Amino acid sequence: MIVVMAISAYRPEQVYDWFLENGLVFGFLAALIVTYRRLPLSDMSYLLLFVFLCVHEWGAHYKYSDVPLGEWMKPWLKTQRNDYDRVIHFSYGLLCSYPMQEFFMRKLNIYSRWRYYLPVESTLAFSAMYELLEAMMANILTPERGEEFVGMQGDIWDSQKDMFVAMMGAVVAMLIVATIRYRRSLRAPAHEPAIALRARR
Repeated sequence: MIVVMAISAYRPEQVYDWFLENGLVFGFLAALIVTYRRLPLSDMSYLLLFVFLCVHEWGAHYKYSDVPLGEWMKPWLKTQRNDYDRVIHFSYGLLCSYPMQEFFMRKLNIYSRWRYYLPVESTLAFSAMYELLEAMMANILTPERGEEFVGMQGDIWDSQKDMFVAMMGAVVAMLIVATIRYRRSLRAPAHEPAIALRARR
């Protein structure tokens, strides 16, 4: 992750914006380090978080409204808007909801169907918090810099669409996880103790 962030920080499009985009990332990485011994996540969760942060760092390097992938996507989506920010928000739900679920299962001992609902709800909640922080920063910055940082690109429903695609990413992730667990349960021996089955899931 240090290498990825170093590459992202090398001659970014806007140095000031790069630090703004990574403020929460620095705090998140610090939290992962501090809680590692008390609540170590699985290798899969750390891999998913790493992939998401790599996608984010690409956006932070170019600014979300100017990322090349978003420009390449314009003909596919038949739009004049750079939709890389939508990719990021969808990736947030898709890649971060499983680590959230793991937290609920390990720390709060939630193994019922709520373990599939709570990550989706948490994704929406954290997305709303992020949009509020963006709006607060936009009010602090000049009007031109504020709209550029928020990345509205003229779309007044940008925040709502970002939260929606994040929710959809979480729904897709939870459906995939539920399907995999269901298929594993069908292959589990009939005499296997329930507690062992639950631990393996």
